[in-house]
Amino acid sequence: MSVFAVGDEDFLLDGRPVRLLSGALHYFRVREEQWGHRLGMLRAMGLDCVETYVPWNLYAPEPGRYGDVEALGRFLDAVERAGMRAIVRPGPYICAEWENGGLPHWLTGPLGRRVRTLDPEFLAPVEAWFRRLLPQVVERQVDRGGPVVLVQVENEYGSYGSDRGYLEWVAELLRDCGVSVPLFTSDGPEDHMLTGGSLPGVLATANFGSGAREGFATLRRHRPSGPLMCMEFWCGWFDHWGTQHAVRDAQDAAAALREVLECGASVNVYLAHGGTNFAGWAGANRAGELHDGPLRATVTSYDYDAPVDEAGRPTEKFWRFREVLAAYAEGPLPELPEPPARLGAPVRGAFDCWAALDAVLEVLGDEESLTPVPPTFEELGVDRGLVRYRVAVPGPRQPYPLGVTGLRDRAVVYVDGALAGVLDTEEAVLAEPVPGAVTVDLWVESLGRVNYGPRLGESKGITGGVRHERQYLHGFRARGLRLDAFGAAAMEKVPFEPAADGGGPGLYRGTLEVAGAGDAVLRLPGATRGFVWVNGFCLGRYWAAAGPQEALFVPGPVLREGANEVWALELEGGGVPGVELGVL
Repeated sequence: MSVFAVGDEDFLLDGRPVRLLSGALHYFRVREEQWGHRLGMLRAMGLDCVETYVPWNLYAPEPGRYGDVEALGRFLDAVERAGMRAIVRPGPYICAEWENGGLPHWLTGPLGRRVRTLDPEFLAPVEAWFRRLLPQVVERQVDRGGPVVLVQVENEYGSYGSDRGYLEWVAELLRDCGVSVPLFTSDGPEDHMLTGGSLPGVLATANFGSGAREGFATLRRHRPSGPLMCMEFWCGWFDHWGTQHAVRDAQDAAAALREVLECGASVNVYLAHGGTNFAGWAGANRAGELHDGPLRATVTSYDYDAPVDEAGRPTEKFWRFREVLAAYAEGPLPELPEPPARLGAPVRGAFDCWAALDAVLEVLGDEESLTPVPPTFEELGVDRGLVRYRVAVPGPRQPYPLGVTGLRDRAVVYVDGALAGVLDTEEAVLAEPVPGAVTVDLWVESLGRVNYGPRLGESKGITGGVRHERQYLHGFRARGLRLDAFGAAAMEKVPFEPAADGGGPGLYRGTLEVAGAGDAVLRLPGATRGFVWVNGFCLGRYWAAAGPQEALFVPGPVLREGANEVWALELEGGGVPGVELGVL
């Protein structure tokens, strides 16, 4: 058993100084079958430690019901087998460009701005979650023979709030649950962030992508002693739908990494390998300096322009980082592991079956609610997916503009079954006036809950109302269609019919014959926006027209030799003409 401690200037392992050379790898963004390969890539780059967040909402779809929490323990065991140490950041809030910053929708919905404070109605579920999760960490701490050397208290709290009592409560809970390794906080190297987010007696670390000397100087003003560490060395960045792909020059990033190490500091490369936002778990941000502007939804890929790309391949940045890190290794760096299998040859196919959205909703949707005003996604219990809001416009009356207040995030609108338009702003009005005595359907999709900033935890759906001229419409029938409702058994209920060109929004089903299964990319030429599954595994959202992402990564373990079933839930366009699997 070893003892890992925080000294006056260094980290100490059994009393001797050590430097942590860490890289972020989010196990929940990588197929479990590929964890070993990705860890091997980090080792080969020169890292001896791996950092991961833990997303609460992934494991808690509703209060008191938990999923495969043991996945964290299995990942930490894989870290140990790889000969690496581990840093765990359990939250409860994680940001990570993940849906709702990892917080469950059933909690943020009713609590709103009371989350991440000392409010008892927030603390009680946090404690229940930590007591369920943390045994996976505690039994794998370094002082018990495991790989875990550090555990984080909350996450970047100084960029959100100033409730020090809440931070102290989280730290005390971690200790009470058995965490005995050093605790730490991480914040941007700015005075107000370090003031709001750090705790006396708890190691403070800083997050930045350049300017290490200036960043550490700010940290030293707040913490005159203790190890220096950049807990998030931002070597790339993430993408939003409708923006340009973010790229950082490899030489520039390597020079910034070298500066961190020349300061005598430890580092956590964020990200060493990003992975993928499978199953619609991508979060969103608000534009503007104060993060209060229009929504910017994060794409499915979390490649991050990282040194190990989304498919696990070394990039130019990998080789430049390896050169920098080799100087700090205790011997020659390991060779790269054998790469995963790649798809043997491109495959093209067509969707032969189709079912209209209304028909899919009828068999896979939740129970319909009837309320005077439109309920939010949170009130309906919908985390990822869409809701059909149906309301009648009384008549007789002349045509008037139809407007939606508080729309989050995108609505495809039908009037008496005919497409009337697409709305994509919070205060939106249809281009053409709507007459009386008609039925209006609004298919609203969440593009991802905000994961960072003051609008964290805001509700989705129609959060205001629907107006005809100035008059609010009342009497809404709302029905959710959750992504989790799609599965092999559910497909047997869907009333598929032969697909025709231009079938419109709905669920498409087809088969691809694969010879030489392995990592691949999937494209849907001619499709507009929606979600796609391969053999029941949700690859995530596609939205090629918005860009910058034009293809989805398909992990090799998802594919099989022979027939592979593909489903595409098209939400907006005229159809899904075909599907392609491409070679990486």
